[in-house]
Amino acid sequence: MHTSLTCTSLSFSWPDGTPVFDDLQIAFGPGRSGLVGVNGSGKSTLLKLIAGELTPSDGTVRVAGEIGYLPQNVTLDTGLRVDEALGIAATRAALHAIEAGDVAEEHFTTVGDDWDVEERARAALGELGLDHIDLDRTIGEVSGGESVLLRLAALLLRRPDVLLLDEPTNNLDVYARRRLYDTVASWGGVMVVVSHDRELLELVDQIADLRSGEVTWYGGSYSVYEEALAAEQEAAERMVRVAEADLKKQKRELVDAQVKLARRKRYGQKMFEQKREPKIVMGARKRSAQESAGKHRIMHEEKLAGARERLDEAVDAVRDDDDEIRVDLPYTAVPPGRTVLTVQDLELRYGARVGGVLDLRGPERIALIGRNGAGKTTLLRTIAGELEPVAGETAAHVPLRFLPQRLDVLDDGRTVAENVARFAPGATNNRIRARLARFLFKGARADQPAATLSGGERFRAALAALMLAEPAPQLLMLDEPTNNLDMASVRQLTTALESYEGALIVASHDMPFLESIGITRWLLLEEGELKETTPEAVG
Repeated sequence: MHTSLTCTSLSFSWPDGTPVFDDLQIAFGPGRSGLVGVNGSGKSTLLKLIAGELTPSDGTVRVAGEIGYLPQNVTLDTGLRVDEALGIAATRAALHAIEAGDVAEEHFTTVGDDWDVEERARAALGELGLDHIDLDRTIGEVSGGESVLLRLAALLLRRPDVLLLDEPTNNLDVYARRRLYDTVASWGGVMVVVSHDRELLELVDQIADLRSGEVTWYGGSYSVYEEALAAEQEAAERMVRVAEADLKKQKRELVDAQVKLARRKRYGQKMFEQKREPKIVMGARKRSAQESAGKHRIMHEEKLAGARERLDEAVDAVRDDDDEIRVDLPYTAVPPGRTVLTVQDLELRYGARVGGVLDLRGPERIALIGRNGAGKTTLLRTIAGELEPVAGETAAHVPLRFLPQRLDVLDDGRTVAENVARFAPGATNNRIRARLARFLFKGARADQPAATLSGGERFRAALAALMLAEPAPQLLMLDEPTNNLDMASVRQLTTALESYEGALIVASHDMPFLESIGITRWLLLEEGELKETTPEAVG
């Protein structure tokens, strides 16, 4: 199969010396490849190296054709017009000038053969469900999910040979995800997808599993990969049991041999003391016994060392990707009858509103759902005090913390431990580190600079900073928390939220996740109104 993208002897470390890759070899051919691995394994870093956003310390990246890259966190200048974000503003301006009668040569040079640029742009927007967005609107008027789709539309207009997608379904509602799935399913070139979205990964042709700086390939979709991995893990666990039994056997045999040798030694000593044989015969017997004992001991010790080595290899083959975050924090519990939050006659920026009075009482768990651009993030930011309402009021009656989509609560210039210390200035260093270990930042991991963290690690660090804050939050608001998280990390987050005893508001498009965290109340923000609903109505 012709290879279009090859990484040879690729090495990369962060500025603080933390290694990510050492002599990585990987090649992607035509078709759709899913790149998977635990958070922190280097998936996003690899895409950035391929796209040229990072420079390897050694090795080469060779690409046949043009690359299109959709990063994990799409940040577009809110002042940009849509046509500028699509990369067609200059061509469009030249086209309009010609249509208005300006026949300057530079306009024709700018347009080239792209006379249908506006039609192609509108068609690309339509394919992604963005027909309603005018080319003259600004990015500040569209939602986070629509920004992702706009960036994808810009890439599709360029018709790249190689398309790199890093968590492309982040922030996308169910309708936008379906549009993206259609685009992925119909892609004819080389595509590399990093995602935790199972439905998206079912559309790929093969899976590249990145682990400990090495890649293992599996043919087929994600479910085929899971079956193969489960079989591998079952075999690996079987080998651990065999190796453990062998180690016990070798330990027993070593002890038995030592007992026998001790008996022989005592017998020889007794013969020597009783002088029942000539001195020269006893000396020869003693030397022979010592040599035999030495050979026996060495043989059994080598067997024991071999058994230990086989056990270590077997244990290494068994994955341990499911460490759990533990959030058994005091002072987060809320009594059932206590009023946690009051929202009254709230009118938000960009048109959404909450009519009447909305009360959140006790440890309620609210799912805030709605299409991209409905105003969910705006509502959460208004409740958190980051935005002023146009009218009405909102009041939190308990300590509140808000974890935004972009995880910008972290200072990239500080370590994980230093970031947590900002939120809990009264806590000792030992206490901070003990608490961070519960969020899987153990030992030197707590000293990682925030700028070097993967999406999932960054989420854990931000969650740790908010949960360990003083005073402890009794109302926690999360905006699209499963963005950037691999499957194991989503399970970790679910476990963490199960043990959290305060009130919860979660804005998310991830229905399986919402259903797993014990939501007690579903609120739909639609057409500028907030209304009660059910998960069945949403599905």
